[in-house]
Amino acid sequence: MAIYIGYFTLHPYIELLTLPTLWISSITLLASHHLFAWIYRLYHKVWEYASIGEMVAIIRAVTLSIATTGLVQMVVNGDVYVRVLGITWMLHIILIGGSRFSWRIYRDRFIKMKRDPKRALIVGAGSAGTMLVRQLLKSNDTDLEPVAFVDDDHSKQKLQIYGITVSGKTEDIPALVERLKVDHIIIAIPSLSKQGIQSIYRQCGKTKAKTKIMPMIEDIVTGKVSVHSFREVEVEDLLGRDPVQLDTGSIVKKITGKTVLVTGAGGSIGSEICRQVCKFGPRKIVLVGHGENSIYKIDMELRGKYSVEFEIVPVIADVQDSRRMLEVIDTHRPDVVYHAAAHKHVPLMEYNPVESVKNNVIGTKNVAEAAATFGVHTFVLVSSDKAVNPTNVMGSSKRIAEMVIQRLARQSQTKFVAVRFGNVLGSRGSVIPLFKRQIQAGGPVTVTHPDMTRYFMTIPEASRLVMQAGALARGGEIFVLDMGEPVKIVDLAENLIRLSGYTLDEIPIKFTGIRPGEKMFEELLGDGEVHPEAIYPKIFVGKSVEVDYERVDLLIDNHLAFEPEYLKEYVISLANDRETRDVRLLDGVFG
Repeated sequence: MAIYIGYFTLHPYIELLTLPTLWISSITLLASHHLFAWIYRLYHKVWEYASIGEMVAIIRAVTLSIATTGLVQMVVNGDVYVRVLGITWMLHIILIGGSRFSWRIYRDRFIKMKRDPKRALIVGAGSAGTMLVRQLLKSNDTDLEPVAFVDDDHSKQKLQIYGITVSGKTEDIPALVERLKVDHIIIAIPSLSKQGIQSIYRQCGKTKAKTKIMPMIEDIVTGKVSVHSFREVEVEDLLGRDPVQLDTGSIVKKITGKTVLVTGAGGSIGSEICRQVCKFGPRKIVLVGHGENSIYKIDMELRGKYSVEFEIVPVIADVQDSRRMLEVIDTHRPDVVYHAAAHKHVPLMEYNPVESVKNNVIGTKNVAEAAATFGVHTFVLVSSDKAVNPTNVMGSSKRIAEMVIQRLARQSQTKFVAVRFGNVLGSRGSVIPLFKRQIQAGGPVTVTHPDMTRYFMTIPEASRLVMQAGALARGGEIFVLDMGEPVKIVDLAENLIRLSGYTLDEIPIKFTGIRPGEKMFEELLGDGEVHPEAIYPKIFVGKSVEVDYERVDLLIDNHLAFEPEYLKEYVISLANDRETRDVRLLDGVFG
């Protein structure tokens, strides 16, 4: 039809173009168009998703079919009717392209308008944000409608991408959400650091819009997730630092094909250590724990994933039973022991100091001595930042446990080391599960003091640090993670409330006062332990300090004879390497 429109439009001016020539030209154009349409796969396109690529294919097919028609005209008539073919070329593109793109235009403009869209503000006008907006505009599987970008790049301000304007910077998020009536904020900068996420979330937290994060580009490219498979912002994203990367090569040498024993294997830290160990293909993993149900759970979980790859042995045993520990170590002869069994709850241990000493000190001694007796290559103690200048029984018992293994490190061939953690997000003793329960109950969220600060790390990060410490062990070291700046507990509570979709008016925060044994802030190394150089990126090692082991032995031999209050004072003074302030601790120890 296009060639006939061109002919009749120019008929008064092209008298030499005869009807036979017109017929031959039209037949040639029709045949060549189908040929080139097949070559460029125009009949295999999904036109509701048509874009620039499809338009280029149409232009190529039309241009080559017009050129073929011109060649036939030259052969038949010795002349090419350029003006007719020019109009035909233009009309061909308009008619063919228009007919195919009309469905996409109708779909984008009208079908999507029939839904109830949720207005979305996109943070980041880079390649990821552009990809996201394009997908949201053409997809009928989501109800999100992008209304604006924000980007801190000054050169992008006021530019339009797919019709969506870059309307400001991240500091303008609260005002834009209010003005544009935004329902969702999507952070479309997958490579953003934790500090960057934290900074952006401060602005997002001032609004009532839901905040989500776009998945990593590599996950999208490999097909693991789609572009609009957003995830919620997690508390872990707001730690303010990036996770520590590990030297997997050294860990492989330590674990792959070896027997690994984990005490406290049913706990939150111990079970994650087991999961991480299994990824490196040990010969056998021994799960030691006192709680039957928790050991059953981690045993079933690991068997579901790894039962045919290596041996998994669940062992119900109490670390306070020295004979049982000797029996377990002798039976399985592990190459590596990760000792995670411990009491960790500060206020509870203030009320139960004897149990803290029995489990954390005597239990560590029993497992460590069994490891030394049967020639275990590496022993890693999971300690705590509360072991530094402790003011409570729990922290003091962990510091004394460090003393126990440091002495054994000097007396045996086993490489004994300790790893100090900050608070572990999501562990059973963490404030996060408590805050979540309080939020679900409608509040208030209880925080002890507005200035209370703590170091935080994730459970996987903590377990990996244990494994890395084992790989780096030479004997007697105390390894510490560079955990960035400490976090205020009240800030953590506020973030969790907002992440749960509430405001501080809906879920208030109540300050309850400092609990027994708590400190306002924690430290990672004592003054005498500080070693300024990192032995591995973001991992430091503390210097060994001299300890009065006679007082350690006195505690171990007579801990059951101490009266509770005297025991608390003795343990704290010993952990801080101070002289005992109350002589009754020694003179009346059996009183």
